[in-house]
This record gives sequence, C-alpha cells and structure tokens, in this order.
Amino acid sequence: MTRQSLEQHQVLIYLVAISAGLLVGFMSPEVGAALEVALWYVLGVLIYATMTQIPLTHLRESFADARFLAAAVIGNFVVLPLAVWGLILLAPDDSVVRLGVAMVLLVPCTDWFITFTHLGRGDTKSAIAFSPLSLLLQMLLLPLYLWLFFGEGVALTFASGDMLKAFVGLIVLPLLAAFATERWVERGANRAVLIERLGWLPVPLLAIVVFIIAASQVHLVAGSVAWLSRLLVIFGAFLALASALAWLMAALFRLPASQGRVLAFSFGTRNSFVVLPLALAFPPGFEVAVVVIVFQSLVELIGMAMYLWWVPGHLFPQLRSESGKPRIENRVRGEG
Repeated sequence: MTRQSLEQHQVLIYLVAISAGLLVGFMSPEVGAALEVALWYVLGVLIYATMTQIPLTHLRESFADARFLAAAVIGNFVVLPLAVWGLILLAPDDSVVRLGVAMVLLVPCTDWFITFTHLGRGDTKSAIAFSPLSLLLQMLLLPLYLWLFFGEGVALTFASGDMLKAFVGLIVLPLLAAFATERWVERGANRAVLIERLGWLPVPLLAIVVFIIAASQVHLVAGSVAWLSRLLVIFGAFLALASALAWLMAALFRLPASQGRVLAFSFGTRNSFVVLPLALAFPPGFEVAVVVIVFQSLVELIGMAMYLWWVPGHLFPQLRSESGKPRIENRVRGEG
C-alpha cells in the first residue's frame, strides 16, 4: 500500500476504528477507561508527525504571493469566522456543543489540506507556502474568537492551568520538535527520508486516537445521537459556504484556477488536530465538545471526497485550448 492510497482510504479506516472503539467501550467499559491514559501520548506523537509535514522553516515563502495570501487570510480569518458565528446559532441550544462547533470550524487545516490540494490538481506550492502562516495565525486568534463568541467565562477556562499544560505539552512542544527536525533534515539530503517516513504516521495514529475516544466516551456518543443530525446539516452547510467563498475570493483577487482550488480545500478543511487536545483538557462537563470535533472531522473527510470531484471538475474546471489539449484556466475571469 502506498501512502497516497492510505490517505485516500482514511475515511473507511476511521469509521472502522470508531466502530471498534464503540464496541470495546460498550462491552468492556473498564478497558476504554484504561486506554484513555494512553490518549495523550498518542496525540503528542500524532501532532509531532503531522507538524513535520508542514514547512515550518519556510515561513518567509508565505509572503511571496501577496494576492493569494490576502485571499487566503481574509477568507479563513475574517469571512469564515463570521459564517461560523451564524452557524453556531443553528446548533443545539447547548453551550458546550456550540463551543465544540466553534472551536473546530474556526481554525483552518494546515496538513491534510495539502494532500487534498494535490489530489484535486491545485497549486500545491501555494498550499505548502500558506500552511505555516495559517498555523501561526490560528494559534494567536483562536482565544480571541472564543472570547468574542462566548464571553469572558470561556476565555478564562481557556486560560486555565490544565488548558495551558495541554497547549504547551501537545502543541508547543511538538511544534518545536517538528521545527528542530526540519532544520536537522535540511542539513543532509539523506535525512529527508525521515520526513517521508513520518508522513505515514498521521492516518494510523489518528485511527488510534478516535478508537480510544470512542471506547472511553461511548456513553457520550450514545447520548449525542439526537443532535448529531443537526450538526451534520451545519457541517455540510459549512462545506457548501466554503466552496462558494473560494470561488468568490478567487474572482475578487483574480487568482489562477489552480490557486482557487487551494482556497477551496483550505476553506473547507479544519484543524481538528490542534483543537482536539484543547477540548480534551477542558474541565468536567465539557466532554461533549470532543464528540463534536471528532464528528466534524468525519463529515469533513466525506465532504473532501465530494470536493475532489466538485472543485477541479466544476468549481474551477479544466478547459480545452483551441488545439484540443486540456489546459488550466489562467484566471478565474480570464478568456476561455
């Protein structure tokens, strides 16, 4: 099995992992509780392996294309947060559920959206260049968004000791370790194979994570069925809004179709890897937020399968030149 085929079948892998976890948690609750101890360690390795796939040492390259950068930043960090504010009003009238929805929808993906951009024939170089800047901005802006959306109470919870420990231990330290790894790899051509091998880890590690969460939180999942259908509508609506916004921003900034595809996959994918450990560190009573985040990631992956058909085939299509050979449209509003 190649890494690409592993990533293409990840939805099925996660569904099997969740189903197995629910079965284990239902049949042997004590096993699920015991597995929860290992969750933090698996998450730490997952986040480290994932961040090594982000070009952290090339932050300057993010500023090379001003028009694309402006479209990506404005779309992800100005327009979409406004859309999220409207969508959470449609969520079940439960502050924890709405908090989970906001947390996962407010932060754009920085890793597997590059894979989807590549599979969707987008400008992978632009996706790679934007990724480290996106990670930096979301880490700075997420607390501000939560304060604006939910007030001082959630902001204080977000700044609590356990949250800070989770942030440092599961985000800052893996981030620094990934940065150090990339710097080390850059000093030797043969060391680049390490990054390639680490790229195999996110899918199986995330499968282990969702298995443990399903096994240890089976009672929460069982009690959430009633409102998961409403969240399915919300997350589906978000994917539709994201694709429409990508088309609009690409047109406004007169971007090539290949960069329009990058916007679509960036707007449509969210960074569940970053917010999941933060949700797990919330005090008792906030556990449902974890279920929301995991559920969103599954809806998103199914949505990305549709995006791979919709984005290159219809939203930013491939046109044919006069000679009959396929070509990519140079401008969203350019000549046919």
